[in-house]
Amino acid sequence: MSKDLPNPDETPAVPDTPPAGAPGEPQAPSQELRDLASAHGVVVERPADGGADPVPAATLVAVLEALGVPAATPQQVGHSLQRATDDEWRAVLPPTVVVRQGDEKTVPVHVTHGTSVHVWLEVDGAEPGARTHSTRPRRDLDQRDDDTGPRTVDGREVGRATFVVPADLPLGWHSLHALAEGHETRATLVVTPQRLELPDGLDGGQWWGVAAQLYAVRSSASWGIGDLADLADLAWLTARRSGADFVAVNPLSATEPVTPLTPSPYLPTSRRFLSPLYVRVEDIAETAYLTAADRSLVEWAAEPVRDLVTDPGPIDRDAVWEAKKAALEVVFTAPRRAARQAAYEEFVAEQGHGLRDFATWSAIVEHLGRSPRPDELGDPASPAVAALREQLAERVEFYTWLQWVADEQKHTAQRVAREAGMRLGIVHEVAGGSHPHGADAWLHRDVLAGRVGAGAAAGTDAPEGGGWSSPPFVPRALERAGYAPFRDMLRTALRHAGALHVDDVLGLFRLWWVPSGLSPDEGAYVRYDHEALVGILCLEAHRAGAMVVGDDDGDAEPWVRDYLAERGVLGTSVLWRSKDAGGRPLPVEDYRRLALAAVGTHELPPTANLLAGEHVDLRERLGLLTEDDATQVRRLARADRDAAVLALAEHGLVSEHPSEREIVEGLYRSLRRSPSLLVGVQLVDAVGERRPQHQPGTAGEYPSWKVPLGDGAGNVVLVDDLYDNARLRSLLQAVRTAR
Repeated sequence: MSKDLPNPDETPAVPDTPPAGAPGEPQAPSQELRDLASAHGVVVERPADGGADPVPAATLVAVLEALGVPAATPQQVGHSLQRATDDEWRAVLPPTVVVRQGDEKTVPVHVTHGTSVHVWLEVDGAEPGARTHSTRPRRDLDQRDDDTGPRTVDGREVGRATFVVPADLPLGWHSLHALAEGHETRATLVVTPQRLELPDGLDGGQWWGVAAQLYAVRSSASWGIGDLADLADLAWLTARRSGADFVAVNPLSATEPVTPLTPSPYLPTSRRFLSPLYVRVEDIAETAYLTAADRSLVEWAAEPVRDLVTDPGPIDRDAVWEAKKAALEVVFTAPRRAARQAAYEEFVAEQGHGLRDFATWSAIVEHLGRSPRPDELGDPASPAVAALREQLAERVEFYTWLQWVADEQKHTAQRVAREAGMRLGIVHEVAGGSHPHGADAWLHRDVLAGRVGAGAAAGTDAPEGGGWSSPPFVPRALERAGYAPFRDMLRTALRHAGALHVDDVLGLFRLWWVPSGLSPDEGAYVRYDHEALVGILCLEAHRAGAMVVGDDDGDAEPWVRDYLAERGVLGTSVLWRSKDAGGRPLPVEDYRRLALAAVGTHELPPTANLLAGEHVDLRERLGLLTEDDATQVRRLARADRDAAVLALAEHGLVSEHPSEREIVEGLYRSLRRSPSLLVGVQLVDAVGERRPQHQPGTAGEYPSWKVPLGDGAGNVVLVDDLYDNARLRSLLQAVRTAR
């Protein structure tokens, strides 16, 4: 995951007040506190110099509080520990049951001791919030003997009955029901695939494609930023002229509805919805039927940003959005044909209340401007929000419509990619988290933790850890919600996608939580129900006919990658980060088969930059390295380069004194010799770009996420001119013919 923080002058990532009782010296937790933390999935030790140290009491208390578990005093710890022991017995049914297809599973049912209970399930389509239909197939469940004795809970004697979920259920979202003492209880039952199968034809070969940050890939028709029409053109060109099988792009998730916009695509306001910043205004069908006066308004709106297309300076998202928004408002008022209106209404009905609530959030943020949000608007279900939604009905409709036109253009890009001959098409990405003050934080306030941010534990890539500011899911709250927020996010990300790239897939197993006021290295891991989360990911990908690639390039427990492979989720193998036990480059022959192999990623500088050591010079200029540190880092970078070139020479992939271009091509040709099923080519490497997209550790000192695609001299390279670039043609030809 990219380590991004909101602009500190606008919205701090987390409050700067430390948890109550945080001592100057870390205080060791009591055994009771450790037991309580473990009961709620909090790992009570953290990495330290190759071993593990106890997580301090202050951190455990803060993390437990964020989980909704009082733990500030010994009395609270004792009470919470007792509740944790009995919690399972308080519920008639588990809130969600997740089972793999073909597996039999037993479900505990808790009722007053001696009371009879009837349990059944309704098959398929019974998703959280859906109304029950009498025509849905119903199956009674068989009870299995259970010798577990009754337990007194909250003064009531509770008994346990065990029922069997049959192994022959179809994939999908079902509902589980229990009737006891005249009261019916309902739970979500999810049947997931044992394994997500590979697309036809991939198992026996290797597919390759290009990876790009879409906002940076502009054309002469762009409005200063790459858009979905540019994506379609990029896919068509690389498929027809180079034989590429896919184009992978950054998350296209929603940005703020008003400026200033957060530059990073890895810190969206919502992971479920799309950013209309990527809409090509002229490609909306209604634009063709505008009156002459309205067409002039659209053209006038575009004028201030047309020249930005060839500007090699930082991308100005704010100017682009102001221009596009003005034009989109004009197109929105144009009448739609009956069929188009029907298609729009079907989209709105399919997306349900989630779309309406997101559009409401957008309209409210626009309405408030820079004014702080009143407390009464903090709850999406409040009467104040309902009243304001009605008052802002036209703006709510506008933001609803924007999602439809963005979805249409996303669909077009995938259709064009497949028609051009791509076997996979567009690989979309879902970010690992969202903005702490964005739409998701408002819409899912009941399932996202407050006063903590997701981050990274100290490790080889981040010696002091890292903080990303994104509010993490609360595991048990997500389970109580039937995993609906997670499912809905995946469904949108998977729409019109050949594959889904999941940023920080390791976060589906455990996630580093950093309490407010503490440094990133003072956090703790919180475990998630990976069987449920990965299973749902596989189910939704199966339904969408897409494959899944997980960004597992990080510190993970040894079994995790094996588990992902077992479920059919591909990992990532990054050449610059793949080392053997001795710290030498891992031979590409030893890469994993179920993986996407790449030379670098958007988090690393372009390969030409790395080969020349320019990334070290940049960090030194920005004050991120002392002179002594820079000398050491430069030495290590040179050693990595020399080792990589030596490995290429040993395989006959470069000459004795190779040029930069020869080394870059050799690195990519070597990946084609790996067993990995997918190989990705960074578009920046293909055109010779040297500027990093992102420089960790900076705010305004470096234009992170604002660098347009350029050649080695920094000249803008447009989609129109891609195949005039000799370096690109040479590299893609080398990749296409290598094996």
